[in-house]
Amino acid sequence: MITFLNFFIKKIKGESYQLDSRIPLNYLIHLVLTRVIMLFRGILLFPFKKIIFIGGRTKVKCRTKIKFGKGTSISENCYLDGMSTEGIILGNNVSVGRNTTIECSGSLKNIGKGLLVGNNVGLGTHGFFGCAGGIEIGNHTIFGNYVSLHSENHNYSNLSIPIREQGVNRQGILIGEDCWIGAKVTILDGVTVEQGCIIAAGSLLNKGTYAKNGIYGGVPAKLLKLRTEA
Repeated sequence: MITFLNFFIKKIKGESYQLDSRIPLNYLIHLVLTRVIMLFRGILLFPFKKIIFIGGRTKVKCRTKIKFGKGTSISENCYLDGMSTEGIILGNNVSVGRNTTIECSGSLKNIGKGLLVGNNVGLGTHGFFGCAGGIEIGNHTIFGNYVSLHSENHNYSNLSIPIREQGVNRQGILIGEDCWIGAKVTILDGVTVEQGCIIAAGSLLNKGTYAKNGIYGGVPAKLLKLRTEA
């Protein structure tokens, strides 16, 4: 069975894939059944599209504004709302961890921009992606669990008007290729993370550019060291 699954996964992903031979047979059978159900759910929600796996209790709103690449997998109990000018675009072999929210507009008075995700990207469990100001994520980038991105800020300069009535400002968030965003990282509007960066678990990225191949950590995050060849 492992040989068959390796072949099947390779066909979907378009790259070599080898399951660990120590995985018990009953676990593999359960995995196959689960994926088949997710595949049928994807066909029902997005007929005539590419191969899409969608987990149970996942809610998808504004489906016409959501586009998937080949082999996209959205785990159980996720929430995706594509209402925005550019929608949600997920590349090939993107995985969205369970209990993740992708929300493109905070208010229908001023709809947001949306989310663009490259190929071979892994979004961890329990993530929050607030995409009103636009979020772009490059190829081969991976996210830990409980990561949150907020691409919008409230205006607050007028003391005579409630903050909620002063509107918002948006700059967007850009995450480059081949980055590793650790668990429980928070990324705020206006942040650019360049290619090859590692962001330590629990860090806050609050403004500016985090330069290529840097390892950052802290609240707010600071450069700890640069990645170098071994």
